[in-house]
Amino acid sequence: MTLRELFNRPGVIRIAGAHNPLGARLAERAGFDGIWSSGLEISASQGLPDTDLLTMSELLQVASSMAAAVGVPVVADCDAGYGNALNVMHTVRRYERAGIAAVSIEDKMFPKVNSFVAGRQQLVSTEEFCGKIEAAKAAQRGTDLMVIARTETLIAGRSMDEALARCAAYAEAGADAVLIHAKGESPGPVLEFLGRWKAGLPVVVVPTTYHTATAEELGAAGAKLVVYANHGLRAGITAMAETFETILKEGRSTGVEERIAPLRTVFDLQGMDELKADEHRYVRGVTA
Repeated sequence: MTLRELFNRPGVIRIAGAHNPLGARLAERAGFDGIWSSGLEISASQGLPDTDLLTMSELLQVASSMAAAVGVPVVADCDAGYGNALNVMHTVRRYERAGIAAVSIEDKMFPKVNSFVAGRQQLVSTEEFCGKIEAAKAAQRGTDLMVIARTETLIAGRSMDEALARCAAYAEAGADAVLIHAKGESPGPVLEFLGRWKAGLPVVVVPTTYHTATAEELGAAGAKLVVYANHGLRAGITAMAETFETILKEGRSTGVEERIAPLRTVFDLQGMDELKADEHRYVRGVTA
């Protein structure tokens, strides 16, 4: 099912962050509707801060590899679009050719800083960002790709009125959906936005910090797409750290073997059975 089809059906859509095809397949098998190609996760997997240090091409390579590995839609976190409106056009063309279902572009200045890092959270003008959205829509060749306009107004400490006005302008500029981002522990600001949003465009939310709100509650309040943007990465960090510490402490891996995936699970996720079947069918001279 395409992302547009998911948006057109009743109910809330849930997608999970990943930074490689393995994580994307795990999220798909768990039952998520799609994958969030997370800038934070990809940067962290390279040992780098999420501050636009990686290039568009580096992030695209990961997103496209995930899109090739799963059957569910991949939504790409494209930060601030990697530059001005011309950079956005180039980005959209490349991501669309790679089979990405949607690109999310935020209204922060390039280079941006991760939303949950204290300090510089500077926004571009509404006019400039509307130009980026218009450029994005003009650049796409087909009708499947969706452009999500993400506002960081609340992240930057500005008013709810400004957030609503910005998103209304982005909707007018042609965005297919808007993303309202917030970082408080309470879902209150996001729920207020949803209650006051009258433009009709679907709303995307990212409950990283206000995690007590369920997807069903957010959907009932008016959200259409809920992004669990970085939980796989964070779970993996904890699990790997605990595993490595136990092996060093005990001098062997016996104590963790029951807690970690067996090799047969790794082979299954790799598609080894399918490869062996193809080998048997097509590769001549193989006897084992």
